[in-house]
Amino acid sequence: MEKCTYKRVMLKISGEALSGTNGFGFDFDTISRIAKEVKEIVDMDIEVGLVVGGGNIWRGRSSEGMDRTTADHMGMLATCINALALQDALEGIGVKTRVQTAIEMKEIAEPFIRRRAVRHLEKGRVVIFGAGSGNPYFSTDTAAALRAAEIEADVILLAKNVDGVYDKDPNKFSDAKKYDTLTYMEVIEQGLQVMDTTATTLCMDNNIPILVFGIEADGNIKRAMLGENIGTIVSKK
Repeated sequence: MEKCTYKRVMLKISGEALSGTNGFGFDFDTISRIAKEVKEIVDMDIEVGLVVGGGNIWRGRSSEGMDRTTADHMGMLATCINALALQDALEGIGVKTRVQTAIEMKEIAEPFIRRRAVRHLEKGRVVIFGAGSGNPYFSTDTAAALRAAEIEADVILLAKNVDGVYDKDPNKFSDAKKYDTLTYMEVIEQGLQVMDTTATTLCMDNNIPILVFGIEADGNIKRAMLGENIGTIVSKK
């Protein structure tokens, strides 16, 4: 068996990633591909927690004139829809999963209970955490950092539509510089768009490294598990 760098990981996937090139809604070919990549690392005996955003359905910051708390609650519900879509795709290929939500909706998911989540992971189940942290004004990045700390994950795998962290937007600037490594403080001081500041600080306080990589290339999740040099690693150094 191939040697893995990590034993327990938190995979954070943006909602936009689930829409593929559509920009909105679901691209089921993309969801199927992501599920197959997650299965690959589950088959390597890696314990996987997963947080997904909701931007393919709802973007609260675009809700001009709407109460912020209401907009954020709508975003939490969007993440639950995405969590169920990923659960269905994973279970369709034989991966046992549990969805746990920060807002109780017992008819479709378990409430988040830390000890139960850890037990699911120990039994080889993928645990998908929905509804963010359950609190408005906090992003799903912060939820991923919080859950990663709670389940004692070895690393946060931050799957994005860009292949690492750059000093400026590589889609707009041809001279954008990609970083191989960064410290938490460098990310905060330079205002780099890795995770929001709250999430980055939470990772720094709990010494959880963040690996930022592109989700579009096939096999990148497995490459990350094998310690290959992909993306950008943010750590204490």
